[in-house]
Amino acid sequence: MVAVVLVFVPGELSFGLLAVNGAVLGVAALDWALAPGQSRLRIERRFPAVLALGVEGRITWVVHNTTARSVTVRVADELAPSLRASTRRARLRVPARGRTEATATLLPARRGRFDIEEITVRIQGPLGLMARQGTRRVPGVLRVYPPFKSRDEAELRINKARILEVGLRSARGLGGGTEFEQLRDYGPDDEFRRIDWAATARTGKAIVRTYRAERNQTVLILLDNGRVMAARVDDVPRVEHAMDAAMMLTTVATRLGDRCGLVAFDSDVRAVVPPARRREQLSRVTEAMYTLEPQLIESDYAGAFSFAVSRFRKRALLVILTDLVEQAVGESLLPALPLIVRSHLVVVAGVRDPDVERWAGEVPDGPEAAYRKAAAVAALDERSRTVARLRGFGATVIDAAPGDLAPRLADTYLKVKATGRL
Repeated sequence: MVAVVLVFVPGELSFGLLAVNGAVLGVAALDWALAPGQSRLRIERRFPAVLALGVEGRITWVVHNTTARSVTVRVADELAPSLRASTRRARLRVPARGRTEATATLLPARRGRFDIEEITVRIQGPLGLMARQGTRRVPGVLRVYPPFKSRDEAELRINKARILEVGLRSARGLGGGTEFEQLRDYGPDDEFRRIDWAATARTGKAIVRTYRAERNQTVLILLDNGRVMAARVDDVPRVEHAMDAAMMLTTVATRLGDRCGLVAFDSDVRAVVPPARRREQLSRVTEAMYTLEPQLIESDYAGAFSFAVSRFRKRALLVILTDLVEQAVGESLLPALPLIVRSHLVVVAGVRDPDVERWAGEVPDGPEAAYRKAAAVAALDERSRTVARLRGFGATVIDAAPGDLAPRLADTYLKVKATGRL
């Protein structure tokens, strides 16, 4: 909107200036009157329903002009700073009875649900002196999911799942972990002891029994959302690494015919996805996790374990995604393990901090570096003791570097299936 300044000068020039001011006001009023009202324009906002954290997306504003004259429009959108929009404003020249659109990029820096409600619209008059401004409600919801960084690793393991069947042949000798699949003709690579003699007698040719991995087994992920998961490793909170591991395990397990579910907890249970092997299970698990933020409180492992075993009684592979810090494990996790280790196979997995390992291995060049090295060595010793204590309780422990947690967890699951431990 253009400001109109009235100038008052005493003397013989005052009447002339008043006339000029009056003319300017008249022109400005005419310009304002000719500017289309808000109801004459239709505003759309288009963006993906879902984006992944750190993955670029596009947002588009579309302005429809129902009037017989072209119009200049400025829009300013209500976008959260963490969406990191390249711009939230646009200037559009919209033709008569036409439409024009403007686009910006989004690069989310935070997970969660973003309710985007209002757009401020300024419609300029034909002379460019005045404008009509209003706020339009254009509601929309953008969901920012955790990034599935290990997706390719998951596909690689699924594609190589036939290797699992090779392992299952040796597992049959241990008497577990297999399901009878079919009878087929004996081949040169088959073991003699796998011949089905009854079928061989009936058909008059050698027939062997083939097996496959047991299916419809249960995998339950217990995702710690408490204080220890807020610490940053590789510039992101530990919980982000754990979420990636949860997504990879869900993908691999359900694609191989097993049931996978999720319980997220801190001092209370925050999200539950019952185990299932349906195609959309990954989406359900991701949907349950994407709004979670680590709470700066101690996690109640006993409460989470009691909830899990009371709701899901079938023997399962229980995967606890947490941090292997000595105090939390010693005071809360270890006392709660007897609730689950007797009836379930337990895996405890966490991500270690490469900075701590680097500090422990460096040669100090001064008092500050020496203190840092001593603290890092002590932290690694505590972590080693924690791993040993967990294994002493019968848990399988994964202490992985960033980027390795998800693949190592999936490999552990595949090994469990291959050896028939479930």
